[in-house]
Amino acid sequence: MIKAYSSTIIAVPVDQVWIRVRDFNGLPNWHPAATNSRIEEGHANGEVGCVRNFALADGSGRIRETLLSISNTDRSLTYDMQPGGPLPFVNYVAKMKFSEITDRRETFAEWWAEFEAGDGQTEHWHQFVAKDVFLGGFAALEKSFEPRNL
Repeated sequence: MIKAYSSTIIAVPVDQVWIRVRDFNGLPNWHPAATNSRIEEGHANGEVGCVRNFALADGSGRIRETLLSISNTDRSLTYDMQPGGPLPFVNYVAKMKFSEITDRRETFAEWWAEFEAGDGQTEHWHQFVAKDVFLGGFAALEKSFEPRNL
């Protein structure tokens, strides 16, 4: 089982960060790897059980993820990745959590996942998720708040 974890400080107040991230269908608004997202029929955006279906920006295919839990109180959400997409991940479950840094107007952001690599490239996929997906996503999230990106 691969356990990927990344954390950072985002120089934006936590409530602003959470508003952007809790929009489960809004991933393409801040993550550079995602584009063309839609919520599949059956549940509304942000409702537990909704499935976001988005294209990867590199054109390699589409990813389907199910919202498993969401908490405005804890500013956290958990989701899984459905099998059959372009990534060889099995039993992928991820969680994001955002906490207020109380002595300044910034956010402590955490993102972690547990999964297996169906192709056996455990170290490669561990690094890819922790660095490219999570840390790259956090950097892009922070940048999305810059005035020219609003």
